[in-house]
Amino acid sequence: MKRLLIIDRDGTILVEPPVDFQIDSIEKTDFVPGAISGLKVLSTLGYRLVMASNQDGLGTASFPMADFLPPQEMMLKVLASEGIRFDDILIDPTMPEEYAPTRKPGTGMFTDYLSGDYDLSKSFVIGDRLTDVMLAKNLGARAILLQSSEGAIEALKEQGLEEVCALCTTSWAEIAEYLRRGVRVASTVRNTRETAIAITVDLEGRMPSSIDTGLKFFDHMLDQIVHHGGISLQVQCKGDLQVDEHHTMEDVAIALGDTLREALGDKRGIERYGYALPMDECDALVLLDLGGRIDFAWDVNFTREYVGDTPTEMFRHFFGSLSAALRCNLHVSARGENNHHLIEGVFKAFARSLRAAIHRQAFNYDLPSSKGIL
Repeated sequence: MKRLLIIDRDGTILVEPPVDFQIDSIEKTDFVPGAISGLKVLSTLGYRLVMASNQDGLGTASFPMADFLPPQEMMLKVLASEGIRFDDILIDPTMPEEYAPTRKPGTGMFTDYLSGDYDLSKSFVIGDRLTDVMLAKNLGARAILLQSSEGAIEALKEQGLEEVCALCTTSWAEIAEYLRRGVRVASTVRNTRETAIAITVDLEGRMPSSIDTGLKFFDHMLDQIVHHGGISLQVQCKGDLQVDEHHTMEDVAIALGDTLREALGDKRGIERYGYALPMDECDALVLLDLGGRIDFAWDVNFTREYVGDTPTEMFRHFFGSLSAALRCNLHVSARGENNHHLIEGVFKAFARSLRAAIHRQAFNYDLPSSKGIL
């Protein structure tokens, strides 16, 4: 689904002049420091860019259109010279005392984006006022507040908006890097007659991890992905273990692959490829390509039916199902004597391979593909 960046104009893109707070001449038109370079980054990230602004009394004698248009046109011309073009520009001309539904933080200007074609939960409102954060809340989006955190944090708490505001900063560079890196968090709920699964992944590793599948050794292996992959992973699974372990491991693999794929987003700037490592007497090799095509190879031979409470035959099926859901090339091979070390080496190698492949290079917005799509 498409995502939006709704960006306030005055105080966010253009400096809001003191006294009358009205940009009604070329002489009063100045860009907020870093806004042009920040918007240039945002224009590469695949969002639909929407400028939205309250312009009190626009078109009336107090603010004639002839005063508004020259600064507006100059701003758009400067931005276009840097390759920045807004997909939509929404201006509300009402006065505050009218309480019009089109006036921010009302959502009346945004009806075209409320049809369900847009993923508002992964969209952002960027502005310099609490009303912009309120707009984000009303839309079901997140907000970025271009304001000093001193005082703003307390104001957000007083209004019950601290959960809506993803970032509070005075730096456009920080806004650009935050959105470039992406939230990279995704959740999946998968319920069948055999399993009930809830998984959340944070590729940046910023949340606590917890894993409970009902299979303690399998939990221990998934925990290797957390520690050696540098990601956060929350997994809850209630499966029909009274039947056997198959459905639990298979469905966790499918849900985990789906969640990782969603968290990767458009994959811009990732390394894409990833790892070999020793685990005591064992050697484990995991080759990974997040290129969107599925190919799976497995060359690991166990000499025990179980390790702990987990059947060794299911590890091949787990990684095969994960590869299909993640839509990746995944080739796994390992050699060794101790079966515990053997599969733990595989999970650690997979985690390191994933860590290398999902890593984003600073200030690189390219897709790692000659095709231009992954």
